[in-house]
Amino acid sequence: MRRQLRGGRPGTAGAGPVTTVEGTADGGGEQAPEAQLRRRLGRADLRAVPESRHDLRRLLRHWGRPGQSETAELLTTELVTNALVHTDRAAVLTATVGPRGLRVEVRDFVDHEPRPRAPDTGDGTHGRGLVLVECLADAWGVRAHGVGKAVWFELGADAA
Repeated sequence: MRRQLRGGRPGTAGAGPVTTVEGTADGGGEQAPEAQLRRRLGRADLRAVPESRHDLRRLLRHWGRPGQSETAELLTTELVTNALVHTDRAAVLTATVGPRGLRVEVRDFVDHEPRPRAPDTGDGTHGRGLVLVECLADAWGVRAHGVGKAVWFELGADAA
């Protein structure tokens, strides 16, 4: 099954980010062998953060143990926010669920490689994103592209 949702601003005739969900659960409630979410994230469009979280929640509605999809949502929120806040460019979110687990990747078009850093105790909202990813993901990393990079994480299908 393939569903494509277009979200646009009023007066833009549907122009805007495109969300594609493929291979989601079938009518019998079984997860397809592989399901994928792909979403374009507009430059500095922070509305994409809760929208991406919502799309991921739909993709993962039949996946993992209790609490696992919430962890995936949190980590995805961190990667999407980082891409939009720290690059001032557009980005692409891809989440793939397969038999071995979940892989989420956020690709941006800036070469600067992010690194986890100790949060500033005086700043309650910055500096924790990659530390959370590092602590909660089964694996994570940064992959260079010709233009930019992809920051990714994985959660195993049987991880709690």
